[in-house]
Amino acid sequence: MSLLNIEEPAPARPAPWGTSHPIWRLGFRPFYLVAAVFAALSIPLWVAQYYGWIDAGAHITLGWHMHEMVFGMSTAVVIGFLFTAGRNWTNLWTPREGHLAALVALWLAGRVAMAWAPPLAAAVVDWAFLPAAAWPLFVVMKKSANKRNYFLVGLLSLLAVANGVYHAIVLGLLEMAPAVPAQAAVLVIVVMESAIGTRVIPMFTRNGAPGSTPAVHPKRDMVSIALLVAAGISWIAGLPVWLVAPLGGGAATMVLVRLIEWQPHKTLRVPLLWILHLSYGWIAVGFFMLSLAAMSLIPSSAAFHALTVGSMAGLILGMMTRTTLGHTGRPLKSGKAEFAIYALIQLGAVLRVAATLVAGAGHDHLLICSALCWTLAFAVFAVVYLPYLAKPRIDGREG
Repeated sequence: MSLLNIEEPAPARPAPWGTSHPIWRLGFRPFYLVAAVFAALSIPLWVAQYYGWIDAGAHITLGWHMHEMVFGMSTAVVIGFLFTAGRNWTNLWTPREGHLAALVALWLAGRVAMAWAPPLAAAVVDWAFLPAAAWPLFVVMKKSANKRNYFLVGLLSLLAVANGVYHAIVLGLLEMAPAVPAQAAVLVIVVMESAIGTRVIPMFTRNGAPGSTPAVHPKRDMVSIALLVAAGISWIAGLPVWLVAPLGGGAATMVLVRLIEWQPHKTLRVPLLWILHLSYGWIAVGFFMLSLAAMSLIPSSAAFHALTVGSMAGLILGMMTRTTLGHTGRPLKSGKAEFAIYALIQLGAVLRVAATLVAGAGHDHLLICSALCWTLAFAVFAVVYLPYLAKPRIDGREG
């Protein structure tokens, strides 16, 4: 006769749409995931629409592509990163649980609206996200007197202004090319990258690359960032070439000088580090190209794809992998998946910039191959990192 085996029922796992699920515990978790999935889906959608392979709807235009890569995908990663960093900087909770879920829902609604809703509705829903996300970040900084990082909220405000200008153009309220606010937003994000990278890349290198002694010069760093700002403003304002070209060249030179002093050659065996150095180097490439574009020697799209695919996407993937590993309690070590992600996005950047310099069939082949590299890079991240993002920290800590 067998005895009854009475056990306590296993605790029910929270559903991912419930605010108690681990994915809602800190900003990087849901925002990194939705940004990666969106990045992996949106580029194939755009390419297919561009070549007439599908009819995805009237809104999937060049303007949609520019807008969604900057104000959609990139801002999701920026907010996820800042919510996570803000928790560390202030020791106060940035949005989590229901508040975080509501912000993610608003971001997702913006993506749907931008693709298929009428322009006015799309403008309202999409524009609301950045102010709604920036405000709680400002609140925790103010409560903790973290004035050092107020400028990041200011940059988020500039992104919101640029987004508003873009929508005003689409709605016929302003006479301007839609590329202008999109390019302005790219340059704002580049300044943000430069400021944050200046703080963390030398530190990460010193801690993670044996024998490295990266040099940091605060005054030189400030000059470099100021030159990036000046070059960006001169380009957006359409100032004379004799001013734009040297400012762009000067900004690029300063980025390279600082990068060399951070000893990138010491990071060649550490993918988590070389991806940050290499992606940061694309800022210099982009601003050198901006100088050439000002002189009408190359198309401006070459410069902006160097900045967006090479620098922004490279740093996004480098920081998403690093912060996910660190903030889920895992060792800061890369494997084959990370190497593939980094190699794919860098190859995609080279191909995309090359495509802007080539005409005819060569352009098409390079563009499609670049899109494939981009898609695979973000898809691999989404697949490999989903379990990390959706499960509790392995060390049992909060976040």
